[in-house]
Amino acid sequence: MMEDSEFKDVGAGGLSRPPKAERQWAAGCHLIGLCGVVVPLPAAGLIGTLVLWLIKREDGAFIDSQGKEAVNFQISLLIYAVLCLFLVKIVIGFFMLGILVLFAFASVVIASIRASEGIPFRYPACIRFIQ
Repeated sequence: MMEDSEFKDVGAGGLSRPPKAERQWAAGCHLIGLCGVVVPLPAAGLIGTLVLWLIKREDGAFIDSQGKEAVNFQISLLIYAVLCLFLVKIVIGFFMLGILVLFAFASVVIASIRASEGIPFRYPACIRFIQ
């Protein structure tokens, strides 16, 4: 019979998952990117994600990797939003900005769900500044 100390949290595919606390903080790194919706500051999502990642990155490899991914995505979103704002002058920017908001919201939600399950997530259309 297996003792509690021998039990390993096994995820999909039989691979070992990070501890629950690491998964929760990693999901938090993704979710805090949505604070830009509530806080009327253009880079609120980036600032929140960056601060949380800098504080918790040494608490686990999974938090560090997902925090980097979330920060990179928030930087990419800021760049894409600035480009959309320039394109507002020719009307297409309004449509692109709306699509960007929907894409960002859906991506952050999916990433946080995956991170909470212990599955590393890579954002599509993300420029990876921090390796």
